[in-house]
Amino acid sequence: MPNDLLKKMVDQNRMTSAYSFDRITDDNASTRLTPSAASIGFIFRHIAETINLFCQFLGVPTDVQNTTIGRTDEGQGTDIQQSRRLVEEGFAKLYTLVETRPDDYWGGDIETPFFGTIPRIRLFAHTLFHNSHHAGQIALTLSRGSKPESGDPKQ
Repeated sequence: MPNDLLKKMVDQNRMTSAYSFDRITDDNASTRLTPSAASIGFIFRHIAETINLFCQFLGVPTDVQNTTIGRTDEGQGTDIQQSRRLVEEGFAKLYTLVETRPDDYWGGDIETPFFGTIPRIRLFAHTLFHNSHHAGQIALTLSRGSKPESGDPKQ
């Protein structure tokens, strides 16, 4: 039963996030809420990387490399299609986790570099929260942000 609920949570997260993710284009990827804020493309790339890397902590291997976690926007995230593929791979990994792990798996502990030792369900929940948080940033940036001036090195 818990795994059925987790699948529904992943479905809801995917659907809710899609309202922002589906509006990301090559044309608006450089848009920023403020000149010093991360661009839409960087935030999207960050989501793509973290969803896969969080799944790795839960036992699903990935070859995704961190270029955004704890880093500033220096143009990572210009390849929107690659980020889109990585986000889809990440959601697929979440489904795989839910479909292949027994219900009692989620109560077991896992060691993370940022939260210490926590139950696996907390990392799973954080992954969904993280997606939603950054989808909200993207939505706000799409509605209120602006593109950098021509010649801006952060473009």
